[in-house]
Amino acid sequence: MDRATRERELWRVIEAVHAVVYFAPEPAERLSGLGLRGFWRRYFAARAAALGPAPAAVVTALFHGFAPGMVARAVPEVWEVAEPAAVVDARTGGAAAALERLRPAGWDPGPALAVLGKARPPSFGGRALAAAHAALPEPADDPARLWHAATVLREYRGDGHVAALVAAGVDGAGANVLLAALGSVVAEQREYRGWTPQEWAAAGEALRARRWLDAGGVITARGREARAMIERCTDDAAAPALAPLTDADLGDLLAALTPLAAAVVGAGAVPYPNAMGVPAPAGIR
Repeated sequence: MDRATRERELWRVIEAVHAVVYFAPEPAERLSGLGLRGFWRRYFAARAAALGPAPAAVVTALFHGFAPGMVARAVPEVWEVAEPAAVVDARTGGAAAALERLRPAGWDPGPALAVLGKARPPSFGGRALAAAHAALPEPADDPARLWHAATVLREYRGDGHVAALVAAGVDGAGANVLLAALGSVVAEQREYRGWTPQEWAAAGEALRARRWLDAGGVITARGREARAMIERCTDDAAAPALAPLTDADLGDLLAALTPLAAAVVGAGAVPYPNAMGVPAPAGIR
């Protein structure tokens, strides 16, 4: 396996570790305890809390794939319910509790943490979500430290992915329509991202005009290549975060995190496919 392939596989493993925060019961229970009722209110509050009491326009811009109206139904009202700092603590604590419950018997986070400590990007320029999470105080206990480190890297790649989409002229609705055409997301993707049928249809028309979709909404060879180019640009933009790691470090980290990711996925704590559109790690379903 060459380095580029190994890096992409590591990103998928990191995604699985991070994503317990959206699907496991522990984060939901702690966030509900703050008064944040409903999946999407918890989601927008929790993922944006590192930014402070950000307005809806900022959250929409940084998350990219959600309809502005959907974001505005939660933000900024969530900040009247719970302070961002309390949301950060509930989110991190809940994710750590989920990983502690799900981790394989005898699994030691130490080797993964040792390598993750080296994976520090040289700059967070243009990476608002990653920078906001990196600026949070490092948690004290190992499960929380592990989830926090994975989250910084996950958002670092995510920020770069948004930049790649924008550079390719793909807006939030179009990004979701393209994933749906690839079969990479759930059937309810339009509803899960808040787009109206009219907005969804308009995004499809825009992709057809570029010949990325055919008349029936099926992705074309040109569309597949365009999406592959976006993914390659995302990989290139994400590479600086892993550049401090030697090939041996990269292999060690993949080996250390894969059993945890496998346990998470095997327990159903992160379902595939899901609305995020990231494939499951190789050999894990």
